[in-house]
Amino acid sequence: MLIAGIGNIFLGDDAFGVEVLRRLVQQPLPDGVRAVDFGIRGYDLACAIVDGYDAVILIDACPRGGAPGKLYVIEPDLDSLATNNPVQQLDGHSLNPARVLESVLALGGSIPPIRLVGCEPAPFGADEQPQMGLSPAVAEAVERALPLVLSLVDELSTKGAPAAVLRKVRMTTEGV
Repeated sequence: MLIAGIGNIFLGDDAFGVEVLRRLVQQPLPDGVRAVDFGIRGYDLACAIVDGYDAVILIDACPRGGAPGKLYVIEPDLDSLATNNPVQQLDGHSLNPARVLESVLALGGSIPPIRLVGCEPAPFGADEQPQMGLSPAVAEAVERALPLVLSLVDELSTKGAPAAVLRKVRMTTEGV
């Protein structure tokens, strides 16, 4: 199983996935679970998924209109993914989960059961303005995300789907 931390540490709450992963690797993980900070390296994540995993958990900031710090568990609707040259569209220095999954398919890979643990970011200004550190609401959500990620590891390892907390959503290259 792959747990992938996603985010840009120079854009405030966008670093949520990276911070969760930093804390997650400080504790023992079950055998067969690999935790990697992919930051903004979308192509690297696509190639890792193509290498083959039984399940993948992505951890990322996820603006969906909720209160800052709200956590989401999302099962991507893989039927909504497009495969029209996503490898050419994949920027090696940014990471959009939907585009990564499209690239996996374009590279000839298959997508295993996948979950996105997302956190609603707080507004923090323009993307051009670097801002280090998480907002208080998102920093608090990091602590709540750790047991959530570990419960998903357990459920995906044994049953394949934590149905009680899932909501299947359409992922697009414009959002998520």
